[in-house]
Amino acid sequence: MEIAIIGSGNVGGTLGKLWAAKGHQITFGVRDVSLLRGEFIPNTRFAVITEAIASSEVVVIATPANAVDEVIRGSSDWAGKTVIDTTNRLTPPSDDSTGSQAQDIARLIPGAHVVKAFNTLGANNFANPVFDGIPASMFLCGDDPGAKAKAAELIRELGFDVVDVGDLSFAPLLESLAKLWILMARGGYGRDFAFKVLKRS
Repeated sequence: MEIAIIGSGNVGGTLGKLWAAKGHQITFGVRDVSLLRGEFIPNTRFAVITEAIASSEVVVIATPANAVDEVIRGSSDWAGKTVIDTTNRLTPPSDDSTGSQAQDIARLIPGAHVVKAFNTLGANNFANPVFDGIPASMFLCGDDPGAKAKAAELIRELGFDVVDVGDLSFAPLLESLAKLWILMARGGYGRDFAFKVLKRS
């Protein structure tokens, strides 16, 4: 797939490198390409954010939550894109919020298909999501079946067990689950843990 990663920090940088290693074409969207320095990673390139979005079928938003509006309003070429929102808003939402960060993003880019995923555990677990032989659960939700199928494929490639909880109206629950993970990580569990859904056969 052609995947744009907007935000090259822990989450975006890790996902981009992992998917590039599996043969996907990754474009990291940045504000100023001329300021970049660092090692070359096969199957990756850097471009300004608008170009990265325009050239990709999947766009991963992995910026700090307070930078999302700027990224979205700075680009208009979202039609038909699968947009994976990985962000977690840890401060109170604005008065015009629709309920979650993911739903607010969907409202701002109505032509895109927003999927919430990769927000319920730390990026340090992305490269190895298997704990004592058991794959961690990666939760997702979204309104478009095709977009969710693309996101699920990318999730499975990393070794996660995909848990589809439903449409985008469930995004507030996933964002609350992220807050629980953060609370537990800070409260003694550390960052090397994940959630798992267990079901009797």
